Amino acid sequence: MSASGEASSSNPFGAASVGEALERDDALVSAVLSATKVTGAHAGSVFLLSGDHRSLVLTAACGAPPSLLGGWRRIPVNSRIPVAEAYRSGQFVHLADAEETMRRFPQLSVAMPYPFGSASVPVRAGERTFGAMAVLWTPKPDGAGLSRVQRRQLRSAADRLGTALARLSGRQALGECDERADPVVVPPPSAPATRVGLFDWNLDTGALTADDELCAIFGIPPREFDGRAATLAARIEPADLPGFRSAARAAAQEGRMLAHCLRIRDGGGYGDCRTVELWGRVPENPGNSQASPHLVGAVLDSGSGMAAVAAIERLADGFFALSPDGRLTYANHSLEKLLRARQDELLGRRPWDVLPWLADPVYEDRYRAAVVSQRPVSFLVRRPPDEWLVFSLHPGAQGMTGWAALVRQPVPAGAGPGTAVAEEGPPLSLSPAAPRLGALYRVLQLGSALTEAVTAREVCDAVAEQLLPAFGGQKLAICVVEERRLHLLSQRGYPERFLARFEGTPLHARLPMTDALTSGAPLFVESRQELLGTYPGIPLGDSHSWAFLPLIASNRPVGACMLGFDDVHRFPGEERGLLTALGGLIAQALERARLYDAEFALARGLQNALLPHRLPTLPNLRVTGRYLPGTRGMDIGGDWYDVIPTGDEVALIVGDVEGHNVPAAAAMGQLRSAVRAFVTAGHRPGDVVADTNRLLLDDLGPALLASCCYARFHPRSGVVAIVRAGHCPPLLRLPDGRAEILDVPGGPLLGVVDTAEYPESELRLAPGSVLALYTDGLVERRGSDIGAGIERLRASLAHTGGERLKDLADGLLRDASQSADRADDIALLLTEYAPPPPPQTAMEGPSAHAEPSPSAER
Repeated sequence: MSASGEASSSNPFGAASVGEALERDDALVSAVLSATKVTGAHAGSVFLLSGDHRSLVLTAACGAPPSLLGGWRRIPVNSRIPVAEAYRSGQFVHLADAEETMRRFPQLSVAMPYPFGSASVPVRAGERTFGAMAVLWTPKPDGAGLSRVQRRQLRSAADRLGTALARLSGRQALGECDERADPVVVPPPSAPATRVGLFDWNLDTGALTADDELCAIFGIPPREFDGRAATLAARIEPADLPGFRSAARAAAQEGRMLAHCLRIRDGGGYGDCRTVELWGRVPENPGNSQASPHLVGAVLDSGSGMAAVAAIERLADGFFALSPDGRLTYANHSLEKLLRARQDELLGRRPWDVLPWLADPVYEDRYRAAVVSQRPVSFLVRRPPDEWLVFSLHPGAQGMTGWAALVRQPVPAGAGPGTAVAEEGPPLSLSPAAPRLGALYRVLQLGSALTEAVTAREVCDAVAEQLLPAFGGQKLAICVVEERRLHLLSQRGYPERFLARFEGTPLHARLPMTDALTSGAPLFVESRQELLGTYPGIPLGDSHSWAFLPLIASNRPVGACMLGFDDVHRFPGEERGLLTALGGLIAQALERARLYDAEFALARGLQNALLPHRLPTLPNLRVTGRYLPGTRGMDIGGDWYDVIPTGDEVALIVGDVEGHNVPAAAAMGQLRSAVRAFVTAGHRPGDVVADTNRLLLDDLGPALLASCCYARFHPRSGVVAIVRAGHCPPLLRLPDGRAEILDVPGGPLLGVVDTAEYPESELRLAPGSVLALYTDGLVERRGSDIGAGIERLRASLAHTGGERLKDLADGLLRDASQSADRADDIALLLTEYAPPPPPQTAMEGPSAHAEPSPSAER
């Protein structure tokens, strides 16, 4: 659980010059200070886009030290957290309290279960977004969050930073954000706790030169000070004067330092005093031994600090102070006894780094809870062998004050290390084993992405989008096991042919990925020398560190994942554990996705086998059909289309069986066969649909429903008879390009009632007309009425160009084919009435506009 120490500060950009680096730093400091000031927040941060555009990198922080942020130093741009959301959307993300955070960003609330409000705003200038800025505050009792004025001021601070960065970028002086550099740390502003006044005192004449601060310490307006030591002496407690004068003369005569405490009377009474420290020295004056003795020095007024320290040292309980990054800056003697450690061992270090029994992550998590929420936190600590202490932390802008004491009453049953102790308000409800900040979020974020991934390709994409920016890697390869050999499934960042040499590697080969997979233990390599020492001659590429993760699901090897780093990367224990856990998630998701891919291929093959492979060539007609599967899930649909020639006529049908599964597809195949049988037998259109309805109810199961639109076309006359069964109305494009919805009557869905009647509607088409039959997947949109979708399709049919019928079909499907989340399948059947031109007489001669004989199109 130990937190890593702060590295030395370095520029977060590739600096073009010192002056430009200072200009950037000034802009970052000004922005983060302004953001915290105008919003009243206790912490602020700036995240800027990394060079590879995959991450947002912490570049400046105020109030919350970078060591506290841990896993949040680098955030994937597609993460579902407020800073990334503000960057992607360009919108202000305001979360007034923990309840709103839980509702809108539940994964963040699980990883940071602390009460706080936050606001995130993009940092941009013009069309370019450089990153995002965020602030945190303690939630207000009314849950109001930031006011409109505060939001506007925060946006202004972010816009000023964006303008400054754009100005630097325009001069080619911004560079790329360096993920390896430490962020700019900005301490929050504070009022000085100690006043210092300077003086020069002639001990012979009593003349004294004093600055304004010294006069203020003694309670004398600077303009009224007459330059005499006696004037200041009148403000000193009389009992302290003789000893002070004697010490001053001795220091002047012996040429040594003077250090003395004095009591200054504030109100002239004997009970109203405060203690100051006076420090002085005799200045060197070589060559002038006759010069009057002088003392030059300073008076330090620490207010009540000295008295407070003295009082705290007398108490039996332990008192201490922590810097914003958790280091001890003060510890009284009682704390030494409680912790059984000396002050020189404690000061300047984090307690959990010094004492092994404080190294449980739950204790550091309590510290984080106090910093993030800016609320007091109290909890139990177990000191070996079996003693209990209570710790209480009280945060502030400049750090934290705490106290510790022995628990003298019995510890309640079930209480453990880190158990919250009630303060004035309700205790924080935190898990006693809460992990480090950010670690749990990484698991949740990748787990969520893998849950949404359906195919193996989507799993690989999710892993690349999460792992690379989260851990700072630049390269990723995922291999799967087939017939005890490794085969590359996906890679990011590697040259095209670099991994080809490893394709088909047997599992018994001695390579890092195979060794990790066969042993079941991840392999972390932090240097090229280390890798070459274990695997001599192995190609290295341009990586310097690697993580090889075995992907094992249900005790069976699924594959391996390799994460590569362009620079030397150290893998601390926590990161190794986190990557190991993520490897298990990846393996489970990949195993599920590969099973899906196999079943999907089988199901799609079944459905494709049930659809017509070739449409017939028909006289006077051009016909083309399209089938478009849904894009989400493995569901297969019951949509179908068919063209059935019968003597002088042709039957056209489009249908849709309810459901997206194998039974629906099987029912679709049976209905298609039934319709073909009834049509071939010479049934009238209404009877074909009615007989199909009875067949569905009697033989295929009453749980299934279906819809269809059936048209019997007479190519010589242009007459078409249409029957609808709960299906979308057909569309007709006229020869002049206008399109209309054919409002023909229809009957109920197939499979509802066996006595249903299906009326026929008859119309005559003009040469050049196009009849469109389709399923509802083409016109349905989430949140939109299906009638509006049919109207959109009618307009598209009227305005989509193309000489050939198949071009028209492709145009009508263009939007649907580009949709990434369309759930329903689509069937489309277009029929163009294209009779040959009437025969010409000899007097008329050949026509310049004669058309070739029509032929069917696929």
